Amino acid sequence: MRIAVWIITGLLALFFLFVGASKAFASWEFLQAGSMGIPVILLKIAGFAEIVGAVGLIVPAATRVLPILTPIAAIGLVGTMLGATVINIGLGMPAVAVQTGLAGLLSALVAWARLAGPAKITPRSAATPS
Repeated sequence: MRIAVWIITGLLALFFLFVGASKAFASWEFLQAGSMGIPVILLKIAGFAEIVGAVGLIVPAATRVLPILTPIAAIGLVGTMLGATVINIGLGMPAVAVQTGLAGLLSALVAWARLAGPAKITPRSAATPS
């Protein structure tokens, strides 16, 4: 199960890095052209949040330094994807809503697995002075 959680986490991190970077680093004009009425600043904020969330999915668990941050990042991404799913349904984009809904469900799985499930990561123990 641990390997499956790592694979899902890695794929989610790549997904959120790509999607986040495409919003965070795109020009204002480009985002405005495809925003369908959503404020561009909201898209930029969401993009940077997705990048931070992607890093939060991997780094704390991989280093075992503050591993509690991994499920916290996953929970934050669940909220982001829940909002994105609702907005996409409202905009009449069901295919994109399915994509964001699936990303949210997989993020919830990672949050559960890392917080209380079979893939919980324990913090690195502090070095004992000799």
